[in-house]
Amino acid sequence: VSTLNAGRSYIQHIPPNKIQKFVVSKHFTATTDFAKLEEADAVLICVPTPLDERREPNLSYVEQTALSIYPHLQKGQLIILESTTYPGTTEDLVLPILERSGLSCPIASGQENEHVVCDFYLAFSPEREDPGNKQFGLAQIPKIVGGLNPPSGRAAQALYSQVVARVVPVSSTRAAEMAKLLENIFRCVNIALVNELKQLCLRMNMDIWEIIDAAATKPFGYMPFYPGPGLGGHCIPVDPFYLSWKAREYDFATRFIELAGEVNTAMPYHVAEATANALNEQKKSMKGSRILLLGVAYKKDVDDLRESPSLKIMQLFQQRGAALDYNDPYFPQLHKMRHYNYENMKSVPLDPQTLGSYDAVVIATDHSSYDYNAIVDSAKLVVDTRNATRRVMRHREKIVLC
Repeated sequence: VSTLNAGRSYIQHIPPNKIQKFVVSKHFTATTDFAKLEEADAVLICVPTPLDERREPNLSYVEQTALSIYPHLQKGQLIILESTTYPGTTEDLVLPILERSGLSCPIASGQENEHVVCDFYLAFSPEREDPGNKQFGLAQIPKIVGGLNPPSGRAAQALYSQVVARVVPVSSTRAAEMAKLLENIFRCVNIALVNELKQLCLRMNMDIWEIIDAAATKPFGYMPFYPGPGLGGHCIPVDPFYLSWKAREYDFATRFIELAGEVNTAMPYHVAEATANALNEQKKSMKGSRILLLGVAYKKDVDDLRESPSLKIMQLFQQRGAALDYNDPYFPQLHKMRHYNYENMKSVPLDPQTLGSYDAVVIATDHSSYDYNAIVDSAKLVVDTRNATRRVMRHREKIVLC
């Protein structure tokens, strides 16, 4: 909070000058005082929606936020949930808590309810963001909006139309919640498909990346997805299982989602096994080998560790007895996390001598700042999970795609 109020940014892809501009002009302030909500016309809830240890939805952040809002809820205020969740969350969880204030917002649809009376307005509009994407920022990405009733939908549309180029209204909060899940499930399932085909192509001694690029020349009916060491980020690895959980309430098995989850969750294990096999070809055991992992961020050129497959890969290397180090220009040091504790680890330098001292260098995240020619020149063995070395011509015998 103090960092933001000082006009500084703690998120790499949001430059400090953007924060500073609005702090100086008094258009932005950060606070932990929920009483300040009474001064707002609109309140947007953007909190994490993780899975618990049983891979079931953990809505405690949403629930606690709603509990903190309702004592300060004002007549005429607009409340919007942006956190990704299963269909029905806004109606079944958020609404009853907010109505403890004594104010009401009826669930209603259709033309006959165009002017239904509301004490406050409630809507769902899923966050859509691709960190590091310079082509599509907040203003360029269409915003889906579903209101609990027509007046709530119109209020949310009016708010977002001031900042985004296109607002896409849908019939209800449930439709908006489901649309977001569909987007992420689509990616999850297709990434699982290419991850599975990658493993088949490796056995058949074929290059999956060449094949995907060739297929992508078809101008219709195909969209390229690329394999990797597993799924990462706060959305794609988590959100599909929100729908799987909700589907069980309707005696419905979401088999595609479950199978995609199995394939993607297994990818770090595939990387660990492939690295062990590559070391074995060098007459070395993973136990006692020195391994350098390149990239702990969940994708290239971002400072985001959430659900990064690198963290699981590191754990598997350590469990097999490897001496492990890492390098990531976005993470000088690591810290304790929910499922992992790497708080004593610091990023090592990438000079030729350092690279040459490891038995294997594993490319887990293909940051643009890496000099892959220099990495391959200096390393004894390179295990590449991202095809980052595709343009490296020298010493191809050192490279193992996985």
